[in-house]
Amino acid sequence: MKQIAIFQSDLRVGGIQKALINILREIDYNECQVDLYLYDEGSFFDMPSHEHLRIIRLNPRAAAVKRFIYFDLLYALSGDITRGREYDVAIDFNSYQNECAVGALKSRARKKIMWIHNDMEIKLRNEPKYRVLWHFFKGKLRRYDEFAAVSPGIVDGFRRASGIRDKAITPIPNHIDTGEIFRKKDLPVDFRPNPHKLNLCSVGRICHQKGYDLLMGYLAEVRKRRDDFHFYLIGDGPGRAALERQISALGLRDFVTLLGNQQNPFCYMDKMDAFTLTSRYEGQGMVIREAQALGLPLYISKNLEPYNPGIQGYADMVEALSNAQKPAQKRYNDLADYNAAITRDLKRLLGLS
Repeated sequence: MKQIAIFQSDLRVGGIQKALINILREIDYNECQVDLYLYDEGSFFDMPSHEHLRIIRLNPRAAAVKRFIYFDLLYALSGDITRGREYDVAIDFNSYQNECAVGALKSRARKKIMWIHNDMEIKLRNEPKYRVLWHFFKGKLRRYDEFAAVSPGIVDGFRRASGIRDKAITPIPNHIDTGEIFRKKDLPVDFRPNPHKLNLCSVGRICHQKGYDLLMGYLAEVRKRRDDFHFYLIGDGPGRAALERQISALGLRDFVTLLGNQQNPFCYMDKMDAFTLTSRYEGQGMVIREAQALGLPLYISKNLEPYNPGIQGYADMVEALSNAQKPAQKRYNDLADYNAAITRDLKRLLGLS
C-alpha cells in the first residue's frame, strides 16, 4: 500500500481547497494510505471519511511568520513535522505557503511534488503581493522532484518564471465531482430568478484575478442592446465593496445581484440559463467545468481557452452576451471521459496501479 502525505494550509472556501477535496474523494484508498497535514481548523466543504485517510492538524500560529523568510534559511532551520514517517510521495498541494513546502520537502518521501494552481507568469505581472511572496519562496522550487499543473496552459509560463527546465511537469486538470453536483442541485433553496429574463451566473472570489470589474463593463454595454438579462455572482472577496460601487456607477443595480458565498452553489447554478467568466488569468477555473456538468451554455473570454482545452472562448464578450439566448433544453454532463483521463494521470503520478 502506497504511503502518501499531502500538505495544505486550510480547507476554507476556495478553488484550491475544493480541488483537494475532490482528489480526496477520488483516491482509491484500497491502494494507499493518505495523511493530510493541515495548518487550520475546520472545513468549508464536506470532508470525505475513510480509515485510510488521516487528518493531522498542525499549529496555525507557526505558519504566518514563515511567509517572509527566505526559503533556504527556513529550510535549514526547520525539522521534519511528520516525525520521521516514511512516504512514497509527499505533495505540497498549496504551492503558495512556505509551511506546506517545508512539510513536503523535509519529509522522508521518495518523491516530492508541488501542485501548480495558477498562471504564475501572469500572476507575477499582475499582483505586487505575490511578487513579494515569490521573492521569498522561489528558492523552494528547485528542491521538488517534479510538478503537477492544473492545466497545460500554465506549464510554459511556470518554466519561464521559475527557470526550471529539467523537471517533469504533468498536466492534471481538477477532478470534478459530478455526483456531488447532481445530488446537490436539487436541494431546496429560497431562490428563484425571473423566468422571463436571461439569467447569467458566475462563481468565484471577488478579486483582481477574476475580472468581475471587466465583466461589469461588458454588461453595461450589453444593457444598451437589451434589458432582459440578470447576472448573479456567487462568491465574495476583498474586491466586493469596489465592485458594488462600480455596479452603482454603471447603473446596473437592477441587473446584478451579489449572492455571496454559498455552501451549495449548485442549486443556484441549476436555475440559471448560462454561465460567464472573464478572469484576467486562471490556473484552470473549476467552475467552468462545474457549469458544463450542469448543462449551462458557457460564455468565457477568449484568454481562458488555454486553461480549459476543448472549451470555446469569445473575443467579443459584449457581442456574445448580447446575442445569448435561453437554451431550449439543458443537458447534464457527467464529464466521464474528462474525469477518467484525470484519474489515469493522477494514479500514474502517485505510482498507483
